[in-house]
Amino acid sequence: MFDKGKMAQVSEGLEKFNEKTKSMLAKNPERLEKFVSGSGDEVKGLYTPADLEEFDYSDIGFPGEYPYTRGVQPNMYRGRLWTMRMYAGFATAEESNKRYKYLVEQGSSGLSVAFDLPTQIGYDSDHELSEGEVGKVGVAIDSLADMEILFDGIPLDKVSTSMTINAPASVLLAMYIAVAEKQGVSSDKLRGTIQNDILKEYIARGTYIFPTEPSMRLITDIFEYCSKDVPLWNTISISGYHIREAGSTAAQEVGFTIADGIAYVEAAIKAGLDVDTFAPRLSFFFNAHNDLLEEVAKYRAARTLWAKIMKERFGAKNPKSMALKFHTQTGGSTLTAQQPENNIVRVAIQTLAAVLGGTQSLHTNSKDEALALPTEDSVRVALRTQQIVAHESGVTNTVDPLAGSYFIEAKTKEIMDKAMEYITKVDDLGGAPKAIDQGYIQQEIMDAAYYYQKEVETGERIVVGMNKYQIEESAPKDLLRVDPIVGENAKKKLADLRANRDNAAVEEKLAALRTACEGSQNVMPVIIEAVKVYATLGEICGVMRDVFGEYQQSVNL
Repeated sequence: MFDKGKMAQVSEGLEKFNEKTKSMLAKNPERLEKFVSGSGDEVKGLYTPADLEEFDYSDIGFPGEYPYTRGVQPNMYRGRLWTMRMYAGFATAEESNKRYKYLVEQGSSGLSVAFDLPTQIGYDSDHELSEGEVGKVGVAIDSLADMEILFDGIPLDKVSTSMTINAPASVLLAMYIAVAEKQGVSSDKLRGTIQNDILKEYIARGTYIFPTEPSMRLITDIFEYCSKDVPLWNTISISGYHIREAGSTAAQEVGFTIADGIAYVEAAIKAGLDVDTFAPRLSFFFNAHNDLLEEVAKYRAARTLWAKIMKERFGAKNPKSMALKFHTQTGGSTLTAQQPENNIVRVAIQTLAAVLGGTQSLHTNSKDEALALPTEDSVRVALRTQQIVAHESGVTNTVDPLAGSYFIEAKTKEIMDKAMEYITKVDDLGGAPKAIDQGYIQQEIMDAAYYYQKEVETGERIVVGMNKYQIEESAPKDLLRVDPIVGENAKKKLADLRANRDNAAVEEKLAALRTACEGSQNVMPVIIEAVKVYATLGEICGVMRDVFGEYQQSVNL
């Protein structure tokens, strides 16, 4: 990329520059002993072509072309803006439906469903373990009846929907397909994403149900079914977001997420699927933290690594199999309960990082989410943040505008190299599932989280309003709270449902599901038939629990 003679001049000039500035630095020392990135990596004061000695433009290529470093579309946001997919769900299906309609009215171009904790772990609202949790951190969905209410008046052939659900992903996807059918929308018209990433649940989040092997089977069954019947659906969102929320560095987020992606591809190939049949519908989900430049480099590094792995390791031929498409959510763990208005600024920085990094869709967190579920007003500000960046900032006018920056290109390579070291280590341990069972990935993340938290507590790392620049604050007002009556009402709805449905048909479909789980046939068509007769989420997951068992964390961390 750079002429050797010119490079020698740069190196010589840099030496002279450093010598000249010594006396100035002696009089006016730098404000920190060491400058580090959000991940704790040292950042030099000046980057030059000397930091890109091995850089070749052909290594990053053009946008829309292998290895997709510069983006997955040739013209990126000049053609179409990212999907503004605001994440929402709380209390009842009725309340969440109102919020979705409000978001669409305010300009949101995609829906993203948050489910409550009982739904995420496959329990109905009347299960004893659901007590006190119904509707608290998302919407409670017990049956197809709830899903019908959730999307009432929302034409499913006109919206793109993301569902943040993992262990019971097959059941919620089945309900969505059944609702669409009732609307007269065929499954081949449905667009959206189901998270369906169980490995990161074992690593970082904990809403798992089944052991790893049957969980991987359910995932590959979804891959196979959707490749034929729901071809526009993204069948998995391989999630680094929660890995980062658990305390990982940027390089760990990339490395462990791609290691999980490798495991899913291997499982699908082992199940007999051709890589180019399912890989184009794989998508990723990344975090956006506060270190804007590190985050931009992170996204570019992830795209490059995935493209090379899909081409060189798995022999993918379809360019869409190599193009890493990703959704971004701004960092929930970066929000502070202190001076919550500061979170608006944090989210704006993180939005810029995601857009400059080439995201395909984005959710922006609301200022009050460190305290409670967001109000309509704070959600509107979060959405407006995306719209201002899209229409007023100018950063969408050209593709990959930070490309060629000495720092960005050096940082992209640094993250790629570190992430590849993690991927190699996971491979050496036998792949992501085995690395998880041995506790390696969890331990690496916990170590990173410990060092970060230690820096915050000692004041080495400043969090504005929390450990510096504090003010006297009164108790927060006007927070959104979910009424406990929601849980009682959900129990009554379930009782009415069971009293009025065709229970003989339910038993028949659940028996068919048991047979399918005990055998090797694809379970998706059987689950769809079960939800259509209003078998509940808990009943369907109960059958699978009986057959597959439940995952128990066995490693000593």
